[in-house]
Amino acid sequence: MKLDFIALDKLSVSKTNMRYARKAPDVSDILPTVRSRGVLQTLLFRSNGAPDAFEIVAGSRRFHAAQIVAAERGEAEPLPCAILDDSDDAAAIEASLIENLARLDADEVTQWGTFTRLVREGRSLDDIGDTFGLPALTIKRVLALGNLLPRIRNLYAAQKIDRATVRHLTLASKSQQKAWLALLDDPDSRAPVGHQLKAWLFGGHSIAASHALFDVTAYVGAIVTDLFGEDRYFADSEAFWTAQNAEIETRRVAYLAAGWGDVVIVPPSEQFASWDYEKSAKRKGGRVYVDVRSSGEVVFHEGYLSRKEAARIAKGECTAAALEPVRPEMTGPQQTYVHLHRHAAVRAALIDALGVALRLMVAHAITGSHLWAVRPEPQSAHNDAIAESVENAQGEATFDARRRAVLRVLGFSPEEPTVLGGHGHASGPAGDRLSAIFLRLLDLPDPAVLDVVAIVMGESLAAGSAVVEAVGLHLAVRMERYWQADAALLDLIRDREVLLGMTAEVAGPMVADANAGEKAKTLRRIIADHLGGVGGREKREHWVPRWMAFPPSAYTARGGVGTVAAHARMVGARQAIDAERVEEAPEQDAAQPDNDDAVQAVAA
Repeated sequence: MKLDFIALDKLSVSKTNMRYARKAPDVSDILPTVRSRGVLQTLLFRSNGAPDAFEIVAGSRRFHAAQIVAAERGEAEPLPCAILDDSDDAAAIEASLIENLARLDADEVTQWGTFTRLVREGRSLDDIGDTFGLPALTIKRVLALGNLLPRIRNLYAAQKIDRATVRHLTLASKSQQKAWLALLDDPDSRAPVGHQLKAWLFGGHSIAASHALFDVTAYVGAIVTDLFGEDRYFADSEAFWTAQNAEIETRRVAYLAAGWGDVVIVPPSEQFASWDYEKSAKRKGGRVYVDVRSSGEVVFHEGYLSRKEAARIAKGECTAAALEPVRPEMTGPQQTYVHLHRHAAVRAALIDALGVALRLMVAHAITGSHLWAVRPEPQSAHNDAIAESVENAQGEATFDARRRAVLRVLGFSPEEPTVLGGHGHASGPAGDRLSAIFLRLLDLPDPAVLDVVAIVMGESLAAGSAVVEAVGLHLAVRMERYWQADAALLDLIRDREVLLGMTAEVAGPMVADANAGEKAKTLRRIIADHLGGVGGREKREHWVPRWMAFPPSAYTARGGVGTVAAHARMVGARQAIDAERVEEAPEQDAAQPDNDDAVQAVAA
């Protein structure tokens, strides 16, 4: 690095400078000093590659103040500068930010832009933290802003939304961020902010991962982490409570086995008010109160009696022994012994009772347990037009009519949105709801149970999966029986090559060739006219796009068709199974017994 005086007209602000922007910075605080005494503090700069031209890395505000003074006086004085090695972009960025951070706390959005450039230049989070004397978590928080939509970052930089709101928005997907901005722009709506935003993102149930009693690393459900790296939340509150309640029960049994006389579960609808209780030792009748809160947090209060009970003991109206519940006949380990042996016996009997096993499996799928988690396909749509199209489709109407019948058979309200979830027996522990549905299924004949199976499977069939292809091909599904073209589909298609292929199918190759040069809008109108038989066009009945048929195909060779890709995965699975059968066939033939007596002997 060397020092020199550089003419004002040879300097410009480098893009690595933290305050590089089209708008000149505010220099009102330093302008009087520059007018009276000039620029005294050295600027940091480097060559920009052109002869006698230099970029300011640090000192942008002094440079702009000097320009104002030069314009006022009609002459410019050279500025004192320190020359930086022009090969080191990261060092230039650091120099700019260090100077600005030392003088004025920059907003986090500006820091994000600078830190991002440093990361691209190869700096690690630890390197950045060491350079600026900031903890790695702070750097991570700032970099997390990059996952927000640019407009949200701009709103935050302009202080139009607060930090709590931004922090919760880092939990949102891009589509949720767009939905939130739409609420912000809608004069008739109110966008949620702060903690209300968190509730909005999680449908009113935001449960922090820190509240889990169970091992979160073994949890199979989804957990969402805010991009600041501070908070993690369960995406499915129902799955959380299934696992949480199972762990609460495990600990309750452990307390009883440890000699506590009673363990009281305080549900979220009630409150454990400490002022209503007094500490009391285990030997004096103290209980364990398990305070279960709606937030998901569970607090274990060991050794308490209500004040009324403590007062009665103090007055001699009763003894601690009188307050103790009757000692259970079986200890915790004894209960475990009996439960496991009965479980083994029932499992053994179940393998010969296929109808019972089927009904039990269906009951689990409907209600769930701490070992089961079956959820309905959400059928998420990108916009209201798609959602309305699916809702009005013949396929959806047929399925919904049969679902309503199954809901009635199970004793549920026919207005329930799904069979999955066990809505008809929503009260009581999950195990009780499960047994109630299982008992109802035992009363149903096999055909009725199979109707339930079909609806449960339909509700939990993943859209866009390879299994949809497998089932559709096996059942020879004809889409024209369940679907017909509508404006929602045509409005989504923008590709001219695809529209020309569809035009050829709907209107014929001659019409497609004649309109090969037309815009997409014209081609969509031609297709719509033929499908509707309007405008003098010949009506085309039962048309199904190649993508939607079973099997599906594409209009171009470019790829990117989800149904075609899923079909290919299904075909690959089929080929693998066939190959295994070919390999196993010779071994099976060699092992085949020569007569029926041998078969019976093996079976015996």
